[in-house]
Amino acid sequence: MQCQVFDPIGARVAELSLDEVDAGDVARLEKLLAESGVVVIPDQNIDDRAFLAFLKRFGELMFTTGEMPLAGYPDLNVISNVGRTTPPKSTFHVDTTYVSQPPRYTALRAVHVPHEGGHTQFSNQYAAYDTLPDEIRDDLAGRLVTHVVTGVDPGDEQETSAAHPIFLTHPLTGKTALYLSAAARCSAISGKTSQETEEIVAYLIGHSTREDNVFRHAWSAGDVVMWDNRVVMHRADHSGVIGDRVMHRGMVR
Repeated sequence: MQCQVFDPIGARVAELSLDEVDAGDVARLEKLLAESGVVVIPDQNIDDRAFLAFLKRFGELMFTTGEMPLAGYPDLNVISNVGRTTPPKSTFHVDTTYVSQPPRYTALRAVHVPHEGGHTQFSNQYAAYDTLPDEIRDDLAGRLVTHVVTGVDPGDEQETSAAHPIFLTHPLTGKTALYLSAAARCSAISGKTSQETEEIVAYLIGHSTREDNVFRHAWSAGDVVMWDNRVVMHRADHSGVIGDRVMHRGMVR
């Protein structure tokens, strides 16, 4: 397994077949994900059965209730622009943070790559924390953010909100990341008014997603991209997409 590390976040792994990974490969990938946030694994001509088996090597899978499941694979869901009259909307976010145990990892398998556009962007949340002004870091230390569900109907028996530390220490690296999601999903910061929460979240998202803190992945056929939700936020850039964009997504609890 060969690795090329990107700036400001992310890495590319070569000479790895996902249908042949062993325990040592999984451990190396977990370390790389913790350090680099995003791992691009190209040239993976695998099907959904192999994709699912690969993800299960990392732990128990989870599914976002309300998303479109993949026929025959209820642990996977489909992300697609096919049949839409308007492009999907996406803002920087972290997947399914409104539950008390959100996913550690998310992975996408490229099924159809558009002729143009359809990139995915990732922000470096370690750097976002490290570059906060001291007075803001001091003020927010120890505070919780309440995350709420938006965009899907989780049903009556599912969680719809959960509080998480705004500063999250990664268990593998010991480094601290700024942990938040889309503004609409961050409903309250402990000890702050609703207006203060709105202003702080807007500032933090702008600070996190400035151009020099974002890695943009241009998809190629056969790509699998996996990321650590504790280290990055992400968004799909749907502007200027020409052609079908179909991804299959899996998440590890």
